[in-house]
Amino acid sequence: MYTRGMKSLRLLLCVSVSLWFHASATRAEDWPQFRGPGGLAISKTAHPPIVFGPTTNVLWKIPLPPGNSSPIITGQKIFLTAVNDGRLETLCIDRKNGSVLWRRAAPSEKLEPTHRLGSPAAPTPVTDGTNVFTYFGSSGVIAYDLNGKEVWRQPMATPVVEFGTSASPILIDNRLIVLCDQDLGSFVEALDKKTGRTIWRTERPEFRRSFATPFYWRHSKDEELIVPGSIWLTSYDPLTGKENWRYTGTSRVATSTPTAGDDILFSASWNIGGDEDSRISMPPFAEFAAQYDKNKDGQFTKDELPEGPVKERFTQMDLDKDGIVTSEEWANMADMFAKAGNAVLAIHPGGSGDITKTHLAWKSTRSLPYVSSPVHYKGRLFTVKNGGLVSAYDAKNGHPIYQDERIDAPGDYYASAVAADNCVYFISQNGIVSVIAALDGSPTVLAQNKLGEQTMATPAPCENTILFRTATTLYNFGSK
Repeated sequence: MYTRGMKSLRLLLCVSVSLWFHASATRAEDWPQFRGPGGLAISKTAHPPIVFGPTTNVLWKIPLPPGNSSPIITGQKIFLTAVNDGRLETLCIDRKNGSVLWRRAAPSEKLEPTHRLGSPAAPTPVTDGTNVFTYFGSSGVIAYDLNGKEVWRQPMATPVVEFGTSASPILIDNRLIVLCDQDLGSFVEALDKKTGRTIWRTERPEFRRSFATPFYWRHSKDEELIVPGSIWLTSYDPLTGKENWRYTGTSRVATSTPTAGDDILFSASWNIGGDEDSRISMPPFAEFAAQYDKNKDGQFTKDELPEGPVKERFTQMDLDKDGIVTSEEWANMADMFAKAGNAVLAIHPGGSGDITKTHLAWKSTRSLPYVSSPVHYKGRLFTVKNGGLVSAYDAKNGHPIYQDERIDAPGDYYASAVAADNCVYFISQNGIVSVIAALDGSPTVLAQNKLGEQTMATPAPCENTILFRTATTLYNFGSK
């Protein structure tokens, strides 16, 4: 009896350990959303290669239709979106060999307009390991199971902005968060991930042109939904959508996603006209109209405006897209230019109301990234400015460990950097991937890998591999 009982206990323990190990092996390495677990752009367990390229350390590569969404991973499946012959598609790819397991088209009457560098397939999917959720500005949100069966769909109107949709959906427990900041009718919404029904929806009428993905901030005091926006950075209650606080003085257009660490929130914000020495100012409407309102109707058409930075932003002023800028629309844009600010911000938790003067931990106005989001890793905050200028700060106090250091990889930076195995990977639009040592006192470049074509998507490190999406190809790099 004793021996049989011990054998049963040993068998039970072995099965339990086996199940635990299997669950850990298949799920711990997931890269489930834009910027990976928690949106932090960090893999704590991956050991990706440092040296790779189109003919080096390639485990497999496959051609892809165009799209700017980043690959995500759950188990042995990869998901991303694309535009294939005018159709919006979600693709599922076998992580072992790169074969396409399934592809599903999203309904759309026509594709939304985008920036010349943008794509109607820009938002990155998100998965909970059971379903995958995709968002297209041209159609709305669709949930599929991992085998490609549609679970539900939630149609949405095409955003009123000529640069297209970019913010990716994220998951907070049973809520799928979708952000739609546009020239008219901005909102953030929580959908039930099982049914697609609205749990809450918060209107954001004063917010315009945010292309940044929201961030789920979990810290010692609470849990918050952080949403970057034009002029304001805002916190909401993830359960109700009620606003907690806002920080005033960010850039006119939000393009960079926040991150967090050491119980501090970090957000980078830059756009034209937000630096103190290069502000764009607009005179009062009546004063300007007296000189340029040719037909004296109290409003402007584009051809009435003189050449310059104001005329270049005519479509941004024209909120309802009727080809006319009214005095109210003019005042709205002038106010945005006046209030805009550019900076890397570090914010303490626990705020309420306007926290602009109460909860700022530190701030830097030099070497600011444009689209590439900051990464908090090993107690440091890393950023990259267009031109290939990298900076690292002590995350707690903002002291620059190094700042504006060139890594000999010029060009613009749209993909977010990622960190793994004591390295940080910076990706230029030109397809140059600079791998630097995370803990050195200067940006020691361990390798510079040339992918050979435009790269806008954020990579996905996983186990001993790293996925890169270029303009035409999905690469899986790893040691053979």
